[in-house]
Amino acid sequence: MEELVSISGRTIVMFVAVLLFFRLTGKKDVGEVSVLDIIITIMVAELAVILIEDTKMPLIRGLTPIALLILLSRVFSYLQVKNQRFRDVVDGKPVLLIRDGVFIEENLLKQNYNIDDIMMQLRDKDIADIQEVDWAMLESSGSLSVFKKNDHSPLSLPLIMDGILQHKHLDILDIPEEEVHQALREEGIHDIRHVFYCSRFQGNFFIQKKNRATTD
Repeated sequence: MEELVSISGRTIVMFVAVLLFFRLTGKKDVGEVSVLDIIITIMVAELAVILIEDTKMPLIRGLTPIALLILLSRVFSYLQVKNQRFRDVVDGKPVLLIRDGVFIEENLLKQNYNIDDIMMQLRDKDIADIQEVDWAMLESSGSLSVFKKNDHSPLSLPLIMDGILQHKHLDILDIPEEEVHQALREEGIHDIRHVFYCSRFQGNFFIQKKNRATTD
């Protein structure tokens, strides 16, 4: 009986601790979780199970590593917001797999994606043949974004993020770097580091400057 009471108490404590963990780390929807989110969530779950089952282990001994994981998650999340390069390392980058109805074989190989994998996902989106696809992008979350040719929506990718020029995106969209700089000059911007976001859609540039608070 005493052991049941102990287990019940530990279960309540760990439930509150795990709930607090998710509240403090601001978890996203299941389809948007990153590798970092998955790793930390699994570790917290394992610690919770161990602490509930081992009634001889002091609660503080199990709660300490969970508190540390919460701290690490907060620090990593802050770095991901502030530093694009760090974000790319942790979350990865979106990868173009299909363009104008043609597979990009080298990207499929890099992502360990085979034709069956991508065709299954296309069928899930009611697309019968690759020739219907204008472009398909594998997102960092693992989901596949697809635009059909009859959608009449051209591919648009960020050209500048957090003051960093996206050279790979320029190559994909076949946009000269000088064209971007010219668009910035027309807006009175002479330092790319002052740009929070820039894209081009249907021939028109959209440029958002950084807030003064983020540039100081």
